[in-house]
Amino acid sequence: MTLGVRRRSGSVDTRPKSQTKTIDSSQSKDDLTSANDCPICLSQITGRPKILSCGHCFCMQCINQWLVAHNKCPVCNRCFGVQRGNQPDGRMDVSNEPYSLPGYKESTSIKIQYSFPDGIQQKDQPNPGKPYTGTRRIAYLPNNQDGREVLHLLKIAFDNRLIFTIGRSNTTGRDNVVVWNDVHHKTSTSGTHGYPDSGYLKRVKDELQAKGITTELLSVKK
Repeated sequence: MTLGVRRRSGSVDTRPKSQTKTIDSSQSKDDLTSANDCPICLSQITGRPKILSCGHCFCMQCINQWLVAHNKCPVCNRCFGVQRGNQPDGRMDVSNEPYSLPGYKESTSIKIQYSFPDGIQQKDQPNPGKPYTGTRRIAYLPNNQDGREVLHLLKIAFDNRLIFTIGRSNTTGRDNVVVWNDVHHKTSTSGTHGYPDSGYLKRVKDELQAKGITTELLSVKK
């Protein structure tokens, strides 16, 4: 469903109750003044409205269908749960390295190796049935508390197929190639694509949070 498209029947609410609240029938009409128009169907809200925890209000049917497909508020883009991507099958291997990275002399390093073989695109990828070209990538993190935390978040993102996607390579201009998916990595130990970079670990956490990958998930996994 896209903004402005009419509602369809048959939707099911799959969102955790803690992430949404439904307007009580005892509320007065004045209480609903700010929620009269649904941003999805662009019509007056019908039936029992639903307000997301971000405060935006929708037709129950509209927002249930939207969240199943997009997992985030269509107004403010706040995520409700972890997104699921279309990353192809591949491997994420991690090793500890004895050397330190510039800016992190007090710790050793973590090396991440991603590998994706060539394959055929599936129905959730840009060109189903067409071949795609795989890739191999290496990335580095400091082996300290913050670096290990980012590593665990990256593992969650990888398991949810969010680190890579299939698209056009910025390097070669070729289409149908496995490429990064808006989660930046340090692909060198130093220099332009490496360290030192004191703000990198925070930035990558922000990028992961935009996909629903937050530090709260780490305590759940424990």
